[in-house]
Amino acid sequence: MARIRVGVAWVGLVALLALGAAADENTPIYDLLEILVQDGRLLAIDAESGNETAERLQLGERVLWTRERGRVGIAVTDRRMLGVATISGFWQSLPLRRREPPPRGAELGDRVALLVTPQRVLGFVGRTGNFSESSLGPHEALLQSAVGANVVVVVTDRHALGLSADRGGFFDIPMLVTERIESLSAFANHATLQTSKRLLIFRGPTGAWEEQPREVIPAQ
Repeated sequence: MARIRVGVAWVGLVALLALGAAADENTPIYDLLEILVQDGRLLAIDAESGNETAERLQLGERVLWTRERGRVGIAVTDRRMLGVATISGFWQSLPLRRREPPPRGAELGDRVALLVTPQRVLGFVGRTGNFSESSLGPHEALLQSAVGANVVVVVTDRHALGLSADRGGFFDIPMLVTERIESLSAFANHATLQTSKRLLIFRGPTGAWEEQPREVIPAQ
């Protein structure tokens, strides 16, 4: 009987720990990073661990703006885009392409960030501390974007891109030529895109798109 009780207690403890981890991923968190421009460097201060992560600026490089939220921080200069996360311990950077203007701002969730230029879409994932990018085609138009705590969705006139804090890289689904966007919403771990033809759901934990056709109701 004692062994059975111990076994039940252990199973209960494991279940509670799993629920706690899941709750942490679904619950908004405090802003844990502060970014400072100081003495020719970018300095990220982690309030959770007390660590400081520094990145030396290049000669003549100018910081245009910085943003922080939750576990991620972004800085953009006149030469590159940089991201930092509470767990990474270093700054990740991507140089601007030739004739590519720097992004004017960023959309941040607790563990993800989105930056857009006329040439590409960039996502930063706080869990890995890495950038992902997807190039925009000639004359491809950005229509809408949405950012949740752990997911990013970007919709162009050619496809929808999903980025997850749980999976690396962008996951895309083609847009139909005849469909019209009706709504786009991002939540903690999923995003929904409703068009005149379909309901599209991006699942962050799997990095997969689910597609449901809309029911066509004949006119009376």
